[in-house]
Amino acid sequence: MLMRIYIRLYYFILTRRYRFNIKGREILESTGAKLMLPNHQSHIDPQLIAVIVARECEFVPVVSETIMKIPVIRYFLKKWNAVAVSDFRRGKRDPNVMKSIFAHVLNALKDGKTVIIYPSGQITHRPVEKIFNKQSAFIVASSIPDNTRIIGVRISGLWGSMWSVAWIGDRPSFEWAFVKGIFYFFANFIFFSPKRTVTFEFVDITEEAKLKASIDRSTFNKYMEDFYNINGPEKVTYIKHLFYFPKLRREYPKNLMKE
Repeated sequence: MLMRIYIRLYYFILTRRYRFNIKGREILESTGAKLMLPNHQSHIDPQLIAVIVARECEFVPVVSETIMKIPVIRYFLKKWNAVAVSDFRRGKRDPNVMKSIFAHVLNALKDGKTVIIYPSGQITHRPVEKIFNKQSAFIVASSIPDNTRIIGVRISGLWGSMWSVAWIGDRPSFEWAFVKGIFYFFANFIFFSPKRTVTFEFVDITEEAKLKASIDRSTFNKYMEDFYNINGPEKVTYIKHLFYFPKLRREYPKNLMKE
C-alpha cells in the first residue's frame, strides 16, 4: 500500500515536467509475464517507464549497481527486488553476472511478473540506439519460459534532455541531474514546469525476437537495433527548464555532430 502511494506521488512529480504519449497501452495493461526491452536515451527514462509500468503490474528492473548505491533510489529498487549488475565501465564486471541476472529474471518471469532489461546496458551516446556486443537481453530472450511475452519499447523525445548525452556532449552525472530536477520542480512552483513530450511505444515482438535469439547474439542485437531505430536518428529537442525564462537557446554539442 505504501509503495503505491510513493509511486503515485512520484508519477505526479514526473508528470509536472513530462507529458506521456503511450502507444500500445493494451499491451502494457495486459496480464501475464512480460520481458520488456526498452531503448535507453537518457538517465531519466528508467524512472519514467518505472512509474508507468508500476501502475499496471508488478515488475522487476535490472539496474547498474552504481544506481543501486544512491540512497533514495536504492530504497525503491529494493522494494521492487531489482537485480543489480556490476558496472563494467568501472572495471568491476562480475564474471558470473550473466548467471546471476538470468536466475533472478527467470524466477520473476515464472511468478508472472514483468522484467525490464535495457539491451544496450547504458545510455546512448548518439541519436540512434546501439547495442554492440551486449549479451544480457539476448541470454534472457533465448531462454525465457514459454508463457512469457517479449515486449519491445521504443522511447523517444528525450534526446536533448539534461539527462542525456545530447545536453553537454558527454554522459551526464545522474546525481547532479537529480538535484537540478528537484530544484526546477520547486522553482516552477510545482505546476508550471515547461513540459517535454515523451513517447512510449509498446510492441509485442515475442515470435520474431525468439527467432532472432535462436540464431545468435549478433542477429538478435541487430534486430533490436533495427526495431529501436525504425524512424531514423532521433531529433534533438531542447526545452527550457523555467517557465519564466525566455526560450532556451542551446547549441548541439560539436563532438556529437559527426555521429
